[in-house]
Amino acid sequence: MPEPVLARIARGDSAAVAQCLDEFGPLVWSLAQRFSPTHADAEDAVQEIFMDVWKAGARFDPQRGSERAFVATIARRRLIDRSRRAAAQPQLASSDELETIAGAAAGIGGETSSEAEHVAQAFAQLPAEQQRVIELSVLHGLSHSEIARHTGLPLGSVKTHLRRGILRVRDTLGIRAASDARGSA
Repeated sequence: MPEPVLARIARGDSAAVAQCLDEFGPLVWSLAQRFSPTHADAEDAVQEIFMDVWKAGARFDPQRGSERAFVATIARRRLIDRSRRAAAQPQLASSDELETIAGAAAGIGGETSSEAEHVAQAFAQLPAEQQRVIELSVLHGLSHSEIARHTGLPLGSVKTHLRRGILRVRDTLGIRAASDARGSA
C-alpha cells in the first residue's frame, strides 16, 4: 500500500505537496466557492486551507478515515471560522462607493470631476485586496490594526497592501512624491 500523501508532506517531501494540490485542489476549491462571497475570498480561503492541511499532515491517521475526509474536515472548519469572523465584523460599504464619490464630484467642477475620475480609474486597476485595504483606510478611517482585525490579514500584509496600492495609484496618475521631486532638483 502506498504511503499517504499527508504522511509524505509531514516528512517534508516536496513532490507530495504538488500531488496533494492535484488530488485535493478541486475538492477544496469547490468548498471554498460555496462558502465564500467573492472569488478573491475563495482564493484566500484555499490558500489558508492548504496551509492548515500541510501543518496538520502529521496528525492524519489512516485508521480513522480517508485523506479526502481529513482534508474536507479541515477545509470545512477553516471556512466556518472565516464565515463566523466575517459575520462578527461590521458591514462596510463596497468599493462602489468610490465610483459614487467620483460621480458626485462631477457637479463640483470640471477639473475636480476629471481628477476624481482618474483616481477612480487608477483605483479600479488595483488588485482586490489592495482596493479593500485602501477603502477601509481612506473611506472608513480604520487604523492598520483595525484593518488587520477586519480582514483577517496579518498587520504587515495590511501595511504592504496599503503602501503598494497607494504607490501604484500615484504612479498610474503620474504623481511624484515630494521626496522624488527633491532628489531630482
